[in-house]
Parts: sequence; structure tokens; C-alpha cells
Amino acid sequence: MRVLLGVTGGIAAYKVALVLRRLVEDGHSVRVVPTASSLNFVGRATWEALSGHPAPTETFEDVPSVAHVRLGQAADVVLVAPATADFLASMAAGSARDLLGNALLATEAPVVVAPAMHTEMWNDAATLANVATLRSRGVHVIDPAVGRLTGPDSGPGRLPEPEALVEALYSVASGAGLALDAPSGPWGDLAGRRLVVSAGGTREPIDAVRFLGNRSSGLQGFALAEAARERGASVTVVAAHVALPLGEGIARVEVSTADELDAAMRDAAADADIVIMAAAVADYRPASAAATKLKKSGDAGLTLELVQTADVLAGLVAARRPGQVVVGFAAETGDDSGSVIEHGAAKARRKGADLLVVNEVGEGLGFGAASNTVVMLDSSGSPVGEASGSKLAVAHAVLDAAAARLD
Repeated sequence: MRVLLGVTGGIAAYKVALVLRRLVEDGHSVRVVPTASSLNFVGRATWEALSGHPAPTETFEDVPSVAHVRLGQAADVVLVAPATADFLASMAAGSARDLLGNALLATEAPVVVAPAMHTEMWNDAATLANVATLRSRGVHVIDPAVGRLTGPDSGPGRLPEPEALVEALYSVASGAGLALDAPSGPWGDLAGRRLVVSAGGTREPIDAVRFLGNRSSGLQGFALAEAARERGASVTVVAAHVALPLGEGIARVEVSTADELDAAMRDAAADADIVIMAAAVADYRPASAAATKLKKSGDAGLTLELVQTADVLAGLVAARRPGQVVVGFAAETGDDSGSVIEHGAAKARRKGADLLVVNEVGEGLGFGAASNTVVMLDSSGSPVGEASGSKLAVAHAVLDAAAARLD
């Protein structure tokens, strides 16, 4: 497939480099046409190195090949990302002030546009009118995501994640139209609410240097925190060994073991409206931990006595105050005794949380992956919803379900 990728002058241009890399890795031929202003954010050399083609900007850079017409004519599908408010206005007016504007006028291929800008600019009457005009002409306009913007601002206007843009482009190219993750929850619907979420994986010491742990990266828990903050909540994260930054305004409590996480969650949950246990907590810990490193001695093995750790989720459910919503996560694998959902349903009935979010884990699934697929169960083990896509999209779906149970 021949893709024409237009890049305009927004800070989100850096994300589009990942879109280009994915398209090339999938075997497509991509010609990048950046606007002059976009080169302030990502240089021409990046686009040329990743695409393997020149990345012209101005109409008169390659006159003999009539590039301003040929680029549009040769494309099977076009993506403009990020599309600034200024470029949307230019496109709606049919302006051909640069190479990208000319190529868009010359193409008969499906066109996908991904706007990205500050919330006030996106909601401006002129921008809304320009978007409506483009849609009336058959342009596929992807609504921006709700999220962190430039500086401390958050709100609608964020460029969707690269994987979402690629999937949208493929959907349009196939003739199916736009197919995106479900839109984020209503902006500000959690304003005035307090949310506590755990993230990461606990570590139970064996000796001074070794521990029992798991593969949790904390990506889903941190996505839940960011999504809740975007929707107006006051957020605290209890993080167990997560090497990720958090957005401005989110409180962070560092813990290591299951006992530390249990104490921190009980403390933070005391006045929270929504409590989410997304961390992967060790089920067992060594009965005793050596103060120094255990040394090998000949060919003898090592036997560890393990004892159960505290059931953090069950404790939070037991201490739940009226009106508080408690959400648990269950990373499951199927086996001879039952499927992932069957094991999740049994756990939902056993734990008693308002929601239990079940996802399959294993090699290449769940832990550390950029995307997730979950099924949400109520306290009886009955499915009440499901979500799939980026971990931020899954986070918003979980928050939708939790918010619906408030009060």
C-alpha cells in the first residue's frame, strides 16, 4: 500500500515517527510531506531515514517530477497527523499554500486527518466548523483523545496513540471507515472525586539481594491514574517498583513488599471514592529473609519455606465504606481446571469487589505490553463489560464502569 503521510506543525509530531515506523515495518511504501513549521519539532532527516524517501516541504522543491500533483495521485490512502487548527482551516478552504496542501487537492485517495491542539482551540467555533466542512466532503476526521497536553494542561485535544492511528488508517484503507477505541469518558466527570490506584509488582526478599517477584510493569495502573486525572479526579498512586513517570498533580507513594502495599493502600483508601487494585501482589513470601546474601555450598540445592501474604483486595473490600467503589484486577491463565474467565469469576465471588477486571497473561500477553484486553465482572462473577486496545483506552473503560457505580 502506498501511503502519503502529512505532518503539520504541532508538538505531537514526535508520535507520528512511530506511526511511520509501524507502516514501514508492515511493508508499506510511505512518502512523508512535512510542513515547514513541523520541522521545528521533528527534522527532515528523521522522516527521510525512517521512510527511505525524500521528505519535501515546498511546492517548488522537485519541479521536474511535478511532485505537488504526483504525490497525491500516487497515494492509496492519506494520513495527516498531527493536524493543527491552522492546517484544518487551510484544508477546509482548499488552500494550496505548500506541498502538502497541493497534494491533498490532487489526491482521490481516502483522507484521514488526526487533529491535535489545546482544548480551547479544538472547541473554538471556527475549528468545529472547519471539521464539519471536512467531514461533509468525505474526509475521515479522528476526534482527539482526552489527555495531557503541552505544559500542565489536560483535556480533549491530545493526538491518539500511534497504534490507534495506524489501525484507523488501515480501517479506512480497507473501506470499513474509522474504527477506533471507544471514546474516553466525559471530561470532568470525576471532578471532586478521590481515586487511589496501586500499580506495579511487589517483591518479597529472599536475602539481601534476591527476591520473589513478577513481571508487572505498572503500565495499566499508571494509565488508570493518568485517565482519572484527565477526568478531573484527585489521584494517588501506590507504586511497587514502577520505572515510569507520572503526570503533574498525581501523588505517588513508593512501596516494595505486599505488606507495605497493604498498609499504604489501606491508609490512602480511607477517604477515597474509588479504590483500584491494579498491582500484581505476590501471593507468597519467604517465611524468613536472610540479612546477607545466601551463598552456594557445593552442589546442594536450596529449599525455601513460603507463607501466604495478606489478601490486599479482600481487606480493602472488608474495610469499604458506604458509597466507595472497589475495583480489583485479576491476571489469569487458563489451565485444565478452567478458562481465564472461569478462574476470574471464581475470584470475583471470593473477593467481593464491585468490579473485577480480568485479563489473560503469559508470554507476550498482559505484562509489559502496550495494549490490553479485559473482561469486567461484578461481584457475582457475571460479565458486565469488556474493553480492548491501548492501556489508556482500557483505563477509561474501567473508569466508565467504576464511575457508574458511584453513590
